[in-house]
Amino acid sequence: MQKEFNLYKVDMKYIRNLHQIDDKVMSVSPQIGKDTRVFVGIVVICGKFKYCIPLSSPKEKHKRMKNSLDFSKIEADGKIIGVLNFNLMIPIEEAQIHSIDLSIRKRDRAEIKRYKELCQKELTWCQEHSEVICNKANVLYKTYVSKTKYSGRNRCVEFPRLEQECKKYNQANHITLERNV
Repeated sequence: MQKEFNLYKVDMKYIRNLHQIDDKVMSVSPQIGKDTRVFVGIVVICGKFKYCIPLSSPKEKHKRMKNSLDFSKIEADGKIIGVLNFNLMIPIEEAQIHSIDLSIRKRDRAEIKRYKELCQKELTWCQEHSEVICNKANVLYKTYVSKTKYSGRNRCVEFPRLEQECKKYNQANHITLERNV
């Protein structure tokens, strides 16, 4: 059963590990200047795994793109404020994610306050569209693993391969699998 969405930050060591298995996983490599990239997303259940769907900042190309099975625009006040990349969702366990505190504090610098406000808007949009998000993630996942013909297949990470790596990573780090989101 899906709980209410929250925003999560994913452990960098785990992301680096998955990126070595599938280079479509967003890189956090310092060699290419991506060491400050934060992998933030919402968690859904697909099959037997929890998956983190990454949120990204909108790019110019996103204005021209249409919502699809593997992509959704997050909009507020008539503007695109973020995007969900279903094709890049990764299997995770509780030990690899940390809930993001979006509480705005008096001592927060202006840029931190703006970031938290943006994240709050994105999270609100995701909560309002939770049924659509969960459905979309599961349809994409089932389409991919059943090898059903899908034109966006080449944009997706290799879900089954990453699930195997998630299991290995968790066993190596003595992490027990949890099923409740």
